[in-house]
Amino acid sequence: MNIAEYITEMGAGKGIATFLVSMLPIIELRGAIPVGVSLGLPVWQAALVAMAGNLLPVPFIIAFIRTVMDWLRTKSARAAKFVAWLEAKGTGAKAEKVRHAQFWGLLAFVAIPLPGTGAWTGALIASLLNMRMKRALPPIVLGVLIAGVIVSLATAGVVHIFF
Repeated sequence: MNIAEYITEMGAGKGIATFLVSMLPIIELRGAIPVGVSLGLPVWQAALVAMAGNLLPVPFIIAFIRTVMDWLRTKSARAAKFVAWLEAKGTGAKAEKVRHAQFWGLLAFVAIPLPGTGAWTGALIASLLNMRMKRALPPIVLGVLIAGVIVSLATAGVVHIFF
């Protein structure tokens, strides 16, 4: 049983399950759209719900991730190591490309549906690069919309070919 099936068995609807799955880091909408379709949602509905769920945590990540990381650093050596890993991910080679291109770099980073990219990491990078909310949100939102279209088309193609 996958997490979406578990959520629906707990009484939540297919849309709620898709929404919640899209909020998970790493999985995000790349996994939530196919999950929503597998639960029986039309591709367009799964995409809209997944995009909304994927975007919900973004402002909170941008606004509070540094405070959370500072707090975690004080809790244990393991937590401090995790924070160091997050900071390395958010300031590494991919982040350098975003730093130079700002809007377009962040947009491309979020829009290309590859592992390690997406709204969560884009918001983390924006925060670590000290981008203000009003500068970081537009490229992240547009990137999520583009990624949603790409994943939806891929999902619809797979469903059409195999089913």
